[in-house]
Amino acid sequence: MISGLTWLLACQLVGEVLVRLTDAPVPGPVVGMVLLFVLLQVRRSGDDATVVRAADGLLRHLQLLFVPAGVGVVVYLGTLRDQALPIAVALLLSWLVGLAAVAGVTVALERLVGRGR
Repeated sequence: MISGLTWLLACQLVGEVLVRLTDAPVPGPVVGMVLLFVLLQVRRSGDDATVVRAADGLLRHLQLLFVPAGVGVVVYLGTLRDQALPIAVALLLSWLVGLAAVAGVTVALERLVGRGR
């Protein structure tokens, strides 16, 4: 388990370093995850690999990672209550914009695929 966690953290660290050195507009953990994916593909790791077992252990206890977010919500409950209307409007508008973007992409792809037939 320790070896697997070390691989996970090392990939995240390398991702962070690469992002800071190149000033890339991508989060370091995302680059680290891509690096980990490449390493797993090159090594052809199976289900018994230490990194896979460590990841499975983390996923089994994923609910613990939501505790800090829940504490943050409770700490800022007063602010959330005071700003409930702007937050609700922002959530609704962002949902509508996302829905419209998905609909637009779907229509564009349907037209593109329809022309090829």
